[in-house]
Amino acid sequence: MTDQRTTDPANSPDLATTTDRRETPGDLIRFVLVWLTIIIVVRSFIVEPFNIPSGSMIPTLQVGDYVAVTKYNYGFSRFSLPFGVNIIPGRIFASEPHRGDVAVFRFTKNTSIDYIKRIVGLPGDHIQVRGGELYLNGTLVPRHSMGPYAAYDENRTRLAGTRYDEDLPGSGGRGVVHHEILKLTEDGEQNDTPEYVVPAGMFFAMGDDRDDSADSRFQGDEPEDLGYVPMQNLVGKAQFVFLSIDQSHPFWQVWEWPLEIRWSRLFKAVQ
Repeated sequence: MTDQRTTDPANSPDLATTTDRRETPGDLIRFVLVWLTIIIVVRSFIVEPFNIPSGSMIPTLQVGDYVAVTKYNYGFSRFSLPFGVNIIPGRIFASEPHRGDVAVFRFTKNTSIDYIKRIVGLPGDHIQVRGGELYLNGTLVPRHSMGPYAAYDENRTRLAGTRYDEDLPGSGGRGVVHHEILKLTEDGEQNDTPEYVVPAGMFFAMGDDRDDSADSRFQGDEPEDLGYVPMQNLVGKAQFVFLSIDQSHPFWQVWEWPLEIRWSRLFKAVQ
């Protein structure tokens, strides 16, 4: 006779039991909090996207460019954090920028506003513009004509002038920084300035659109004057354009969206 035995599956050590577990509101909240934390950490200490709203950095950056800005190059301050939350004393892991860097920083007269310009002067540097040409520490910064150039600013105003390749002396042992500038005129106060001596703890910033930029050449009390910029205001260094939109059509014209993207500018390095 065959010995037939029956086994209760619930008591069998060889069979796994499963439990139907449903997500709770607490699980959803934890998921959201984890992702928010990751996003905040990445945006605060690694990389953050910025949109270019004005034409002050033409031809290097165009209106409608979206730029990846790394946050660790110059160290971290309260301005590295969302809303400028003041929980970082001073600047930690501080590192001085280099001449030629295209940097994002907080506006000197309203630190809730982000600016992006090129750093052309560091502490102790003598900066002057004479006859539309840049002088650094008494020496003319060479520039070479690249011919006529035109682009549109944030008001769809056509900016037509001459594009130059400028050879800005590097700093910290780095070589010459070759970058492009746009010149519309050689006249005006922005083209004949006093000699500025950059104070300690500050830097001197200029737009690559040299005649359409409210930058460190303007040192007065007007709301748009930038003046010297404290190192404390640095946010990060612009690295590359990851998206560029022409914005020449109304947003609701969805059929124009593919034509609005400047495909040739995608992943273009900021030099």
